[in-house]
Amino acid sequence: MSACWIAVASVQHVRRGRKEGFMQVNHGKAAPLRRVKPGDGIIYYSPTTVLGEKDGLQAFTAIGTVREGEPYQGDMGGGFTPFRRDVEWMAAEETPIKLLLDRLDFTAGKSNWGYQLRFGLFEINDHDFRLIAEAMGAATKFAGATA
Repeated sequence: MSACWIAVASVQHVRRGRKEGFMQVNHGKAAPLRRVKPGDGIIYYSPTTVLGEKDGLQAFTAIGTVREGEPYQGDMGGGFTPFRRDVEWMAAEETPIKLLLDRLDFTAGKSNWGYQLRFGLFEINDHDFRLIAEAMGAATKFAGATA
């Protein structure tokens, strides 16, 4: 794996992407997806269950590897054609971020740990990727991961 990423979306959207084998970020914008390359690791963080609701979910909800190919447009209905990348999703358990806050490099010791999550997609280091993968029960699938 050449890079590791956190993407942010409601779990409702993440579950659809898992079911159909794709990822989307930032309301379907193409530019962020161009930063992600085939072979990169991707973990979704979901602040909520449904977009716009504040239910306090705050969990890692999917983990996988970006497949070969470029970003492409998909049809979500109603004229909405967001950009996507194909992902090989792994079997994993949804895991609350609060269990890992003090051990993740991107959150440890930060009272405003959620700030960078507002960007929708950001790169993380190998340590954080492996820690989250382990917590989600997907660690063995990423044994060869390097950032």
